[in-house]
Amino acid sequence: MRDVVERARRGDREAFGMLVNLTSNRMYAIATRILRDADLAEDALQGCLITAWRDLPKLRDPDRFEAWLRRLLVHACYAEARRRRVWVGTVRVLPVDGPAGPDDLLSVIDRDALDRAFKRLTVEQRAVFVLHSHVGLPLVEIAETLGIPQGTARSRLHYAIRLLRSAITADMAPVIPEGRMA
Repeated sequence: MRDVVERARRGDREAFGMLVNLTSNRMYAIATRILRDADLAEDALQGCLITAWRDLPKLRDPDRFEAWLRRLLVHACYAEARRRRVWVGTVRVLPVDGPAGPDDLLSVIDRDALDRAFKRLTVEQRAVFVLHSHVGLPLVEIAETLGIPQGTARSRLHYAIRLLRSAITADMAPVIPEGRMA
């Protein structure tokens, strides 16, 4: 991959296209998890790739291309989140022949509870949580990717997990009608 990055740094559009093909699915998945909106994730990814093409000649270590690209992506996600402060629920259109596997009511309820809990996180907390839980990066690399101190990354992850747990627990608590005792 180093060779392709070097060629792209020198302005080879075909090499940059190869890099985009190699990384865009992973980057889109990260953006979608951070922003919780497919359209915003596409916009963030597009902005990230434009910035990457423009700034690629400045990349000092071609071996760190993916880490550098993730950092650009997270900052693009922050920018998209700031532009679009209102939370919009997303609806996923399923194929006409239905879902590939069983989708019972319990899994829908679980996904809904998790989505509601995830909405309560700040975009900064979501970024750290996604990079840690979904991408599998250690806190040191997350801090480096986001350009924040390691303690800040640890704190954001801690509060994100704590908020997710409390929100899911609160959603799962039984609702007692007024005037009745438990």
